[in-house]
Amino acid sequence: MIPIAIYHCNISIVSRGKGKSAVAAAAYRSGEKLTNEWDGMTHDYTRKGGVVHTEILLPPNAPPSFSDRSTLWNSVELYEKAGNAQLAREIDAALPIELSREEQIRLVREYCSSQFVSRGMCVDYAIHDTGKGNPHCHIMLTMRPLDERGAWAAKSKKEYDLDENGERIRLPSGKYKARKVDLTGWNDKGNALLWRKAWADISNAYLERAGSPERIDHRSNAERGIDELPTVHMGVAACQMEKKGIATEKGELNRNIQKANRLIREIRAQIGKLKEWIGELFKARETAPEQPPQSPGLANLLMKYLSVQREKSRKYSQSWQRQHTADELKTVAKAVNYLSEHGISTLDELDAALSSVSDQADAIREGMKTAEKRMKELQKLIEYGKNYTEYKPIHDELKKLKNGWTSKRDKYEEAHRAELTLWNAASRYLHANLPKGTKTLPISEWEKEYATLSGQRTAEYTKLKETRAEVAELHNIRKCVDIALKADQPEQTRAKRHDLER
Repeated sequence: MIPIAIYHCNISIVSRGKGKSAVAAAAYRSGEKLTNEWDGMTHDYTRKGGVVHTEILLPPNAPPSFSDRSTLWNSVELYEKAGNAQLAREIDAALPIELSREEQIRLVREYCSSQFVSRGMCVDYAIHDTGKGNPHCHIMLTMRPLDERGAWAAKSKKEYDLDENGERIRLPSGKYKARKVDLTGWNDKGNALLWRKAWADISNAYLERAGSPERIDHRSNAERGIDELPTVHMGVAACQMEKKGIATEKGELNRNIQKANRLIREIRAQIGKLKEWIGELFKARETAPEQPPQSPGLANLLMKYLSVQREKSRKYSQSWQRQHTADELKTVAKAVNYLSEHGISTLDELDAALSSVSDQADAIREGMKTAEKRMKELQKLIEYGKNYTEYKPIHDELKKLKNGWTSKRDKYEEAHRAELTLWNAASRYLHANLPKGTKTLPISEWEKEYATLSGQRTAEYTKLKETRAEVAELHNIRKCVDIALKADQPEQTRAKRHDLER
């Protein structure tokens, strides 16, 4: 089995309509001090640590001046006039820790050149590594094409819809029906999958050349045939708290998901081995026509196991024999009780019992997955709901200032940029995930539901552990039956020889 390394590749948009700036984003990622000529704001991140490499890659028709980070992104900011303009596309991806720094740089450079520069995009990337085992890259891409002279060109064009006579269709408003046609193909929804796959493919090629067995996979668990619930994305704040030994709800949920996933994997592996063993016994029975069609009952085989163990113990002291016999009696009694309670007397019934236990474990895990999925949703609702409520007064104050003096508004916005960013993110998420017309946030109800689901999940995990114990008991029965069957083989061989001699 090929070891799977960590895969993370996220694609997002730097949008002015969401209060973001391409210059600010570039300054943060490069650890530089840049001034945005569009709004006059200076962003100084020269004290930021962990920026180990930065580089700008340009297509052949780009102006040489774009090699300067400030020139490139200020050109973008000044050309885009709309208040909701999409300024840049950003990709952040985890770098394989198995690669050296030079290999990581070559990996990102090759990925950017083959996927973006070759299609006419300008690329500004930075590699961050604070030495805590999380090297990653931030890739910023321009979203507007350049013409052959190196000037910004149109992203799209308007095309009029035509009727069957080739005439433009007039709408009731008097305007003509038209649609926007993308001229670059960069915004195609299918690109996300292509770019994520390309990152996995190129990373794996570098890992292979480096002699590492690790590989990454861009596909989801479901696409890879892994019936497990993925863990939640921790985020910077939660990660930092966990590293300091402070437990977080996200961290606790992830630990519970990982425990349940490990347990179900263990149960399935054990059941798989038992099923394989029973299959081999059935096959052996089919290929031995001289034996009676009905195999010995499990109770008889357990008694045979007991007599075999008693014979083996004869060469030891009597005190040891007594203790050994007592232990084996307990083992057999436990096995017999289990078989009796579950109405199992033959290998066929044991096989059916295994299928039942397997189905039971799957049903329990499926219920846990449903609860965990809802808990993940509730965590986000609670987090964003609290941020929305806490920072709404700051947003409302800024709204009032927007009708007043510009300088005062700008100073207030800069002083509260972090809080406003959190409020904007919360507002977008809640509007997208709550029913229209929601006026109050039921945060306390969400918290109660989360607590209820957490309790149910704990109870289900206990059931899963009980299922594991049941499978362990079936393994003990298998061990006893195996020893009994092996003891029978020499007797069958002797009987066969006797028949041949006659």
